[in-house]
Amino acid sequence: MQTATPFIWYQTDLGGALARYAAVIPGFRKLAWHPVGPDGAAGSVARFAILDREFMALQAPSDFVLNESFSIQLLCDDQAEVDRCWDGLIADGGEPGRCGWLKDAWGLSWQVVPTRLVELQADPDPAAAGRVHAAMMGMSKLVVADLEAARAGG
Repeated sequence: MQTATPFIWYQTDLGGALARYAAVIPGFRKLAWHPVGPDGAAGSVARFAILDREFMALQAPSDFVLNESFSIQLLCDDQAEVDRCWDGLIADGGEPGRCGWLKDAWGLSWQVVPTRLVELQADPDPAAAGRVHAAMMGMSKLVVADLEAARAGG
């Protein structure tokens, strides 16, 4: 076996989705784009990468729809990156979820997570880690300052 690649099926506007991801996500690269059927009438296929992870995508009419059973996690360096990615992915028709999850305008689910959350959840004090977890569960977009305050007992 040479590779295993996640495959995502879009109902419409794969080109628009890829353009949005390129504008929002650092390290996004569109690797290939091919029409399906004569003159692309049946849709298109694309290969892209986020950092070093490759994905395949198909745009074609179908009864299949994207749902939360597949999501892409973006582990962000700081709050500014969380804000930029969250705001960019949810723009123009996306939907906020809980605990850092959102759906973009095409229905793809994302988890936009600050690296600090991972560190705070690993706190050796179980009470502090529990407060962080409880705070995260009450958030939509994750806010590092609020997670830090929860760890401290605030």
